[in-house]
Amino acid sequence: MMVNIPDKMKAIIKEKPGRGAKLVTVDVPKDLGSHDVLVKVYATSICGTDLHIYLWNKWAQEHIRPPQTMGHEFAGEVVAVGEEVSMVQIGDFVSSETHIPCGKCKQCRTGNMHVCQHLKILGVDMDGAFAEYIRVPEIVLWKNDPSIEHVWASVQEPLGNAVHTIFVEDVTGKNVLVTGAGPIGLLAIEVLKTAGVAKLIVSEVNSYRRELAKSIGADVVVNPLQESLVDVVKRETDGDGADVLIEMSGNEKALIDGLTSLTPAGRASLLGVYDDDVMINLNDLVIFKAIRIYGITGRKMFDTWYRVGDLLKNKKLDLSKVITHVLDFEDYEEGFHLMEEGKCGKIVLKL
Repeated sequence: MMVNIPDKMKAIIKEKPGRGAKLVTVDVPKDLGSHDVLVKVYATSICGTDLHIYLWNKWAQEHIRPPQTMGHEFAGEVVAVGEEVSMVQIGDFVSSETHIPCGKCKQCRTGNMHVCQHLKILGVDMDGAFAEYIRVPEIVLWKNDPSIEHVWASVQEPLGNAVHTIFVEDVTGKNVLVTGAGPIGLLAIEVLKTAGVAKLIVSEVNSYRRELAKSIGADVVVNPLQESLVDVVKRETDGDGADVLIEMSGNEKALIDGLTSLTPAGRASLLGVYDDDVMINLNDLVIFKAIRIYGITGRKMFDTWYRVGDLLKNKKLDLSKVITHVLDFEDYEEGFHLMEEGKCGKIVLKL
């Protein structure tokens, strides 16, 4: 089957150091390696990482080398394949893991590709998905069920973050505290609703996102700037504390309050990324309470993707409230401004 592929395409790039991004016309990447795949992008969602790059914060300054196409969360159609590609074919509806492993190191060979020693990240270490076409190695592609709509399929990467964070241990019948109701925190609430938790408590300082958390189904929503999160959690759990902490905020105070709110022998999963070093009382908050702490990065390749794909295919999740804005690709600036102001859940750009 022949697919007509143009020579040029629209792309959103980080053109130079400093705030902002630019919509430009660039070459379509046609020089495919033997295991590369070219995908026509239908929808791509904006991640917090993309916002960091847009704002050009300290992390972006240390990791991004402009000019570079931004973005890493997407869904689209395979339009060309390298000569040795065997897992997908032209016409397949796909999304992609964004952690690109080497396939050779100890981690890759022992079921931990997501923490490969030579890891590359789409849209960070190479050109990303904010474009009409993207070239990716077949090892990271995920075939979507055709019944999943394009917009929902484009957020499976961050949805996978939520799933991996939550299910590193069982949560059934547990009292769960989520600190931070940003886009991935909101996705976590949606997933936790399917998991049979006993009570779901959410802490969030942003009023827009507190209302979203309530509408999605959190049992208790707390503004930690106005009331003690620890007191609320104790009250809601008959003095025991939360069994599970899902830390999504990357805020030091939220982490400390969350660990303080945990019941002894509880579990904490930390996905939030912190701006600087964090100071906590390890003796009182972790060691003497026998707390289990998991550092979470990315998704378990590809166990998490099977879970996410099945949840969406079998309509166990409703992402219509979490995805608050679907914008035209050219309106990307509006998306970044909404994210910067915190007046959104997940934002998707459609091509």
